[in-house]
Amino acid sequence: MGTDSRAAGALLARASTLHLQTGNLLNWGRLRKKCPSTHSEEEFPDVLECTVSHAVEKINPDEREEMKVSAKLFIVGSNSSSSTKSAVDMACSVLGVAQLDSVIIASPPVEDGVHLSLEHLQPYWEELQDLVQSKKIVAIGTSDLDKTQLEQLYQWAQVKPNSNQVNLASCCVMPPDLTAFAKQFDIQLLTHNDPKELLSEASFQEALQESIPDIEAHEWVPLWLLRYSVIVKSRGIIKSKGYILQAKRKSS
Repeated sequence: MGTDSRAAGALLARASTLHLQTGNLLNWGRLRKKCPSTHSEEEFPDVLECTVSHAVEKINPDEREEMKVSAKLFIVGSNSSSSTKSAVDMACSVLGVAQLDSVIIASPPVEDGVHLSLEHLQPYWEELQDLVQSKKIVAIGTSDLDKTQLEQLYQWAQVKPNSNQVNLASCCVMPPDLTAFAKQFDIQLLTHNDPKELLSEASFQEALQESIPDIEAHEWVPLWLLRYSVIVKSRGIIKSKGYILQAKRKSS
């Protein structure tokens, strides 16, 4: 463990970007994590790939039509909307597919006391629209938008949201005005139980420092976290699920 930690620390010390991939979490019960697995200690790549390689499970092309591939993207830091394209491209590469069936974007972070507005959503939605038009995504949706926010996005967007997730832990029942609007414009209302902040900068740095004690964890900030799932359409069985994360070193 000590040798692995020192090797990882040496690689991180030279890198500016970190990609973490869990592989299929359903395989973790019989695996031991190993990070990183793609570079020798003598190499110092600028982009460091850290993957539980034996858990990676690409979709068989012959079975692709039988699978529904969905993802939810969590924007962690204040960064450019290009994170959206980067996350989708990585998910497609990890799963070995050309297209994701559905991508839901969690509401991007805003400063304390600031109400989420259309202006906050627009940069990310524009990127999602481009990905739909380039056939990297079939359908796109939102999370935790109230009726006013969803209506504003729907009226502005070229590619309309086809779904909106609602956290019932915070409202107990679907708001009637949101339900009526969604029904009128054929927007599917889904439920979720994700915490308001799935990953914070502080929790990421704490985990990184615990895993690799010799590095300056405070120099690293997570940009986005993507959770994916692969479901067998005919049976509703989860075949694969996992996370992909991108972090960058702070500019000096």
